[in-house]
Amino acid sequence: MQLASDFDPIADARAVHDTVAADGVAIFKADVGYAIVGHTEPAIRRIYEAKNRSFSKPCGMFGSWAIFQEIIEIDERARDYVRAVIFDHGLPISVVAPFRADHPFFRSVAPFVLANASKAGTMDVLMNAGPTHDEIARIALAESRPVFGSSANRSLAGSKFVFGDIEPEVLAATDLTLDRGNSRYSNDRGLGSSIIDLRDFKPVRIGICFTELQAVASKHFGIEIPNQVAS
Repeated sequence: MQLASDFDPIADARAVHDTVAADGVAIFKADVGYAIVGHTEPAIRRIYEAKNRSFSKPCGMFGSWAIFQEIIEIDERARDYVRAVIFDHGLPISVVAPFRADHPFFRSVAPFVLANASKAGTMDVLMNAGPTHDEIARIALAESRPVFGSSANRSLAGSKFVFGDIEPEVLAATDLTLDRGNSRYSNDRGLGSSIIDLRDFKPVRIGICFTELQAVASKHFGIEIPNQVAS
């Protein structure tokens, strides 16, 4: 396990991607909290075990606008909304939407991993979550090796925004850990990224920057995102 203190987002991203490409598990700082990631089936199994997370709960993919454009199948209004959120307002967002499972981007992904990173033909994709995250996504697309994972915490324990708050069980599962100080969107409630289902603009999870995401939808697209997650 490597503990590092110098902060070079580009070098960190390369180290993370190299680790997961080699069957490993890595922890890095995203703007929305520390994340634990992998690529292969053994790595994803280790992540679920370390988090004590049920396999009934899919993990997410760490993505970008470019990846979104390649793999997501959604209407133009939803695309325009995501574009506005990322580029016009600079906000982080996770989206749930139908995706192209047959896209070459997923060629290296084991069936187990793809099954546990999707649900009913949809995938949860995090975008615009900080320089290290965004560079990881860029490398992933360039090398056709997607990165999957979750927040670096025990299940239901809340996102961790300070490296020292990550539970020992989670740290023990990793091959690379990068302590980079506090995450940008630290909050006392342990909220992670907000997740919006682009098929109906209903929240899957109300989290970081949720009111800002609502405002973009309402002001620019006439879309009212509800204040409550559908039961």
